[in-house]
Amino acid sequence: MTSPVLFEEIATAGGRKAGLATLNSPQTLNGLSLAMCKSLASRLDQWESDPAIAFVMLRGAGDKAFSAGGDLHGLYKAMQDNAQGDPWANALAREFFEVEYRLDYRIHTYAKPILCWGSGIVMGGGVGLMMGASHRVATETTRFAMPEISIGLFPDVGGTWMLSRLPGGVGNFLALTGAQLGADDCLAFGLADYAMRSDGWGALLARIQAATWPESPAAAAQQLRGILLESENGHEWQPGPLRRNLQAVRHACDGADFLAVCRNVSAWAGSEDPWLKRAAATFLAGSPGSARLSFTLLRRARLMSLADVFRQEYIAALQCGVQGDFQEGIRALLVDKDKQPKWNPSSVEHATDAWVQRYFQPPWPAGHAHPLADLGRSAG
Repeated sequence: MTSPVLFEEIATAGGRKAGLATLNSPQTLNGLSLAMCKSLASRLDQWESDPAIAFVMLRGAGDKAFSAGGDLHGLYKAMQDNAQGDPWANALAREFFEVEYRLDYRIHTYAKPILCWGSGIVMGGGVGLMMGASHRVATETTRFAMPEISIGLFPDVGGTWMLSRLPGGVGNFLALTGAQLGADDCLAFGLADYAMRSDGWGALLARIQAATWPESPAAAAQQLRGILLESENGHEWQPGPLRRNLQAVRHACDGADFLAVCRNVSAWAGSEDPWLKRAAATFLAGSPGSARLSFTLLRRARLMSLADVFRQEYIAALQCGVQGDFQEGIRALLVDKDKQPKWNPSSVEHATDAWVQRYFQPPWPAGHAHPLADLGRSAG
């Protein structure tokens, strides 16, 4: 049986090693399964305590994707099986989101440098892995997005924390439209730290192997930064569509008026800019409930710690499993593939602030602690 994650320890000139984890499901664009998350979390624990490992690298098998998201088919079946509609009764969702969110948080707080090779598709769960890495590389093939509005979910895996900290309006725009960003925009908005050619992986690995790595994680991080800067080769990137349209996005999507933002995004359906026009089309076809939930989560996340954001997202994710649109979105996009979802509510006007409060109700029995209660409050 093929391992969901391949692990290697790359020897370097000074005798220390670099741990390389390769997400190994290219046929699903390296979509994150529960087994993949567990395997990666276990090895990260091992490598963090191994003095021979100087730093860790993450990449995806194949040349199409780092990771295109999570195991939606598995979650869909679990939602179907959960006939009583109790969010806490969905055992798979409870475990999957807890394991995935803990893994994402661990990457954010890892004691050693983590290089993420974010080439190809980086969406949903893939963003969750890349976002917390200390050294994030994008390439000319990178397609970075949080497209959850199309499946009735929201930008989770810490996505609401990330988007809420972007310049005014940008986070709302990306959450409501699922717009894809390339290397230039990722670099410009702090979603990647380096931009390289996708065929540069071999040369980068050779430089890493030729180096002598210090024992101090801080010194290793600085040395890795120098190698990555050298590997960029001074390539000039053309301004990405978000940079080009930044003023339009800020004017349209900033502020506290949800319906005004929705009207402004909808108006781009008549835009002459194909990127904005596509953004409007995705929004108009997406879940109105997801739009309201995403907008509300981003406003709430602005002043929260990362751990508190993950705790909030965990509650909202479990509630998404019984509110209907998440199951319907997966059905329409990936199962029946009719691309004709029946959203409920059917319009943003009906997705009111009062309506969305159901997503913030803890689903566990009275007296039960939050499954992520210890996040950020204990070692590891």
